Amino acid sequence: MPKLNPSEIVLRRADVGDVSIFYREAGSREHPTILLLHGFPTSSHQFRHLIPHLAERFHVVAPDLPGFGFTTAPEGFEYSFASLARAMEAFTDAIGISRYALYTFDYGAPVGLRLALARPGAITAIISQNGNAYEEGLSDGWAQTKTFWADPSAANRESMRGMFTLEAMRWQYTHGAPDETQVAPEGYWLDHALMSRPGNADIQLGLIADYANNVALYPRIHQYFREHQPPLLAVWGANDPFFLPAGAEAFKRDLPDAEVHFLDTGHFALETHAGAIAGYIQDFMGRLRPERVRP
Repeated sequence: MPKLNPSEIVLRRADVGDVSIFYREAGSREHPTILLLHGFPTSSHQFRHLIPHLAERFHVVAPDLPGFGFTTAPEGFEYSFASLARAMEAFTDAIGISRYALYTFDYGAPVGLRLALARPGAITAIISQNGNAYEEGLSDGWAQTKTFWADPSAANRESMRGMFTLEAMRWQYTHGAPDETQVAPEGYWLDHALMSRPGNADIQLGLIADYANNVALYPRIHQYFREHQPPLLAVWGANDPFFLPAGAEAFKRDLPDAEVHFLDTGHFALETHAGAIAGYIQDFMGRLRPERVRP
């Protein structure tokens, strides 16, 4: 691939079987790689402010997960978190990155942590921005979803469709932000437009149902933490209505050296605090041994 200009975000596609993965890339491949994994209901677009901060010192790759953004998958693709992780594993092979730090947010956490379970030697560090891995991190806002998990009836399934409205998406972006006027509307408008494509709501309902398997996987993830002790930085929006600060603090139970920082903002912390989060990442990664993070 051609050498990247650090100031330029390049838009690319990688074909992984029948899946065409859209991704954003910036920075030199001679630098340590950071794989940015987005969450619901967004895409790699959520990293548009962060990538320029990191690209001078890191090789940054941000893919759209299948079912999100501009990645396309064939009819019949299995939409589960295990399947998304397998797609991302194949994606890293396809673009030739074998060692990378994980940036995990929301849905990106169970996807990324499955990558870590499958290939622990590939993970140089973990950066969790409201990317949960502990039950104490789940707020009361999960009550309706837990009801759906316990009883996946048609009525309970239909009740989850409220998550796909424009107002619900706007609330996810703005809740907890110190100043809602700092949150650009194009993020949640784009998410809503992409979520409104025919068939996408059913894909998302399937993933919501499957999220229960992520919670069931937590003990294996904790074992991975204890055995491999990956360097971990948690930078969380403290006002997140979904993932509580207790979930960030819980990393220290299995990773005593984990660094935890809280920002006065909500779930979509990058909308208001991209510069601050980039600063924490640069400091954290800069203190790791070069042999730990080399490509």
